[in-house]
Amino acid sequence: MSAPQQAGPSPLTRALTPVGRMFGLGLDIVRQTFRPPFQLREYIEQTWFVTKVSALPTALFTIPFGATIALLLASLTQQFGAQSQTGAGSVLAIVQQAAPIVTALLISGAGGSAVCADLGARTIREEIDAMKVLGISPIQRLVVPRVLAMATTALVLNGVATVVGVAGGYFFNVIIQGGTPGAYVASFSAIAQVSDIVVSEVKAFLFGFTAGIVAAYRGLNPPPGAKGVGDAVNQSVVISFVLVFLINLVLTALYLELVPPKGI
Repeated sequence: MSAPQQAGPSPLTRALTPVGRMFGLGLDIVRQTFRPPFQLREYIEQTWFVTKVSALPTALFTIPFGATIALLLASLTQQFGAQSQTGAGSVLAIVQQAAPIVTALLISGAGGSAVCADLGARTIREEIDAMKVLGISPIQRLVVPRVLAMATTALVLNGVATVVGVAGGYFFNVIIQGGTPGAYVASFSAIAQVSDIVVSEVKAFLFGFTAGIVAAYRGLNPPPGAKGVGDAVNQSVVISFVLVFLINLVLTALYLELVPPKGI
């Protein structure tokens, strides 16, 4: 009588296992960040690389994004007879939503894919295993500088995206649609808060950190072969996009619940 076959893991278990491993990698990255020695040279090199591949696309992508928001809000406010509030709506939308999301998408697509491909190539060449045999932590040596580089670069690029987006919205509203410059600036100044900039920077940092974790996880766990590295890169970009929008939803809901709007 043959022994009964053991049932394999359930679909839910197979789906949640990568999530748990990715979360564990994030905790390990946080721990290794504060454990000396910190790889400062690697961090600077990776920060420059991520900035170089992401800065110009971020600025160029933000211009039509901010212009679209400004044009749409100008059309809507005109229908309701509230043209003077166009500046407030468009600038707050760019600061709180558009700038950090655009930054995250470009960081994930340009920087994250490069990080994933680099770590994936090292993994299939068994460099990661060789480092472990030598007693060198690949997390501390390779992953931490790359994840921190993506997070800090996202902070800087979020500021760039904000400035470019606001300038583009101002140009299209005032120059193209004939809006009033004074009303555009005054309406924003009347309801803007410092917390709007703070939450935008917090979002950008978390988006960059999350994209770095996803890229590192997929790079350290690619399918076999060169094709597997390419598949891991595609997966890291898609997963990063999904997580960015989920995190943005949660942070936006918390911010609107905890920070009351400024009265006019």
